[in-house]
Amino acid sequence: MTDPAELTHQLGVEIDPELLVLALTHRSYAYEHPGTPHNERLEFLGDSILGEAVTVMLFRRFPDLDEGDLARRRASLVSTLALAEIARGIGLGAFIRLGRGETQTGGADKSSILADTMEAVIGACFLANGPDVARDLVLRLVETLMDDPDRFGSSMDPKTALQELAVAGGLGEVTYRIEARGPDHARVFTATAVVGAAPLGSGEGSSKKAAESVAALEAVTRLRAGQPAE
Repeated sequence: MTDPAELTHQLGVEIDPELLVLALTHRSYAYEHPGTPHNERLEFLGDSILGEAVTVMLFRRFPDLDEGDLARRRASLVSTLALAEIARGIGLGAFIRLGRGETQTGGADKSSILADTMEAVIGACFLANGPDVARDLVLRLVETLMDDPDRFGSSMDPKTALQELAVAGGLGEVTYRIEARGPDHARVFTATAVVGAAPLGSGEGSSKKAAESVAALEAVTRLRAGQPAE
């Protein structure tokens, strides 16, 4: 794990080292180190702060958009793939404390883990600095996504976009393989988007629909970038 102090320098905020380490601690690490707290409470807090900051920003920036368009733009900017993209841009994966299993399977670059940790860091920023600094941090992070011409297009409905790409390219049927783990009250779903016979994207979520959307957007990104199947 890289020195967390480097992360605060990149973010331009000060966060107590102990609080920051908590924000960077995935549940897989805590499971392997009994008594170690993990970042899911901070993730819950950060999700709320993120949503509010983005909602207000969109409301002010786009006065002519109706409620539906604003909601779709917000969903795009706070999605798992958007947060993971931000996280990769700041090299967040190198700072995350993961269990051995997650480390061995590339957990530091999994979209779901990156997105959840990004929310936890936002929550930690709120606790350390208050709402204004946390809001400013969110806006600086999402600003990098605002000028992307595709951000408010297919990413709003990635499953439809993937289906259209598959049909246009004669790539075959789009299907999703679903796996679930965890207790009933905290179920986590993993989806793999398969185009023809090729797995092109994967994603996690608290529902099958959410996991499929993450997987579909990853597949769309790969197809548009001309990347081969896994």
